[in-house]
Amino acid sequence: MIDSTKAIVLHQIKYSDSGIVVQLFARKYGRISCLIKGLRSKNSGKHNVLFQPMSILEMAIYYKESREMQIMKDFSASYSPADIYSDIRKSSVALFLGEVLTTVLREESPNIELFDFLENSILYFDNSRERYANFHLAFLAGLSTYLGFEPRKPEAHCDKYFDMLNGKFIPYPPAHGNYAVQEISFILSSLFSSSYENADKIMLTGALRNEVLETLIKYFSIHLPGLKRINSLSVLKEVFG
Repeated sequence: MIDSTKAIVLHQIKYSDSGIVVQLFARKYGRISCLIKGLRSKNSGKHNVLFQPMSILEMAIYYKESREMQIMKDFSASYSPADIYSDIRKSSVALFLGEVLTTVLREESPNIELFDFLENSILYFDNSRERYANFHLAFLAGLSTYLGFEPRKPEAHCDKYFDMLNGKFIPYPPAHGNYAVQEISFILSSLFSSSYENADKIMLTGALRNEVLETLIKYFSIHLPGLKRINSLSVLKEVFG
């Protein structure tokens, strides 16, 4: 059947001489793959820019639940994050987040709350004009809520260590070794309870920011064993380091 839905572009790969396969997170269907023929031809014009990571599309697809790859009939821009594409720092973040989401979003079922979180995050980031160096950290912290492993907030002032295995803040380093040191744990406790606006006010050096990012990636990998190596991580660390 032909159906319409809004979808967020996560990643694209080449398919044949002129086509692409796009990984999307659709509001109606969750994670889907779509084949688009002819998009890399000379006549495709400006349409290819709509399939960069974090673009938001309105699209019509020939949807069949049993089919591994859906076929796109038509598409248009619901929101094209122009500032993300024109700013090298923002485009590096978009590439990183697209790669993370491509890896962690596996369910082919709708999750409207998660879709709305992603859409609102893209709009916020695209419209941020300054002080967005912590956005990717706050995004990962917020994403953990929708993936089911948001940590418990510190219950007492003495809870100074983030136990990554059990997802909670505790007063002493755990025996298993998967924990963050006090300085990083304090920053993480702020991130897990902050809005994007407040997260941007957390003052971090480049080295600290990268250490927090590495800790968040490790936390994700503990709770999502299938999380592969994020190739764009090194680029992001260099850009914001």
